[in-house]
Amino acid sequence: MKQFSRMAGFADAMLHGGRIRQVGAICYRTGAIGLEVLLITTRDTGRWTIPKGWPIGGKASHRAAEQEAFEEAGAKGRVSRTIFGRYAYVKVLSTHMRVDAVVDVHLLEVRRMAPRFPERGQRKQAWLSPQEAALRVKEPSLKRLLLRLPGQSRLK
Repeated sequence: MKQFSRMAGFADAMLHGGRIRQVGAICYRTGAIGLEVLLITTRDTGRWTIPKGWPIGGKASHRAAEQEAFEEAGAKGRVSRTIFGRYAYVKVLSTHMRVDAVVDVHLLEVRRMAPRFPERGQRKQAWLSPQEAALRVKEPSLKRLLLRLPGQSRLK
């Protein structure tokens, strides 16, 4: 049933020229190099990104982003209710169809990393400075969000 609901959202977006909506989390901590951001790779193409996924019925956006951070990266911590920003990208569906997507991004201060989580072993992870993270991600609007973190400057 969940799959049909998701497909209905895709169909509506495609028929009306809209975008699908997702939720994501910029996971951060203070580490040896100062502020660090957690990036993960996608399962299909291996490109670097932040934990993100579909809205979850009955859950607020920030709680769905918090759940994605745990499921995809094992990150646990304090999530902000406020949307930090949004970024757009082209989502390639399992049917190979391409749809425009917008991700509502919340900040998640990581307090611990779980040793076991649903997608463990399916993705690479890297803790990076926001500048290095911005260089690794493909989406220009996600790069800008990473560089908007407190104390960050623009890409040179």
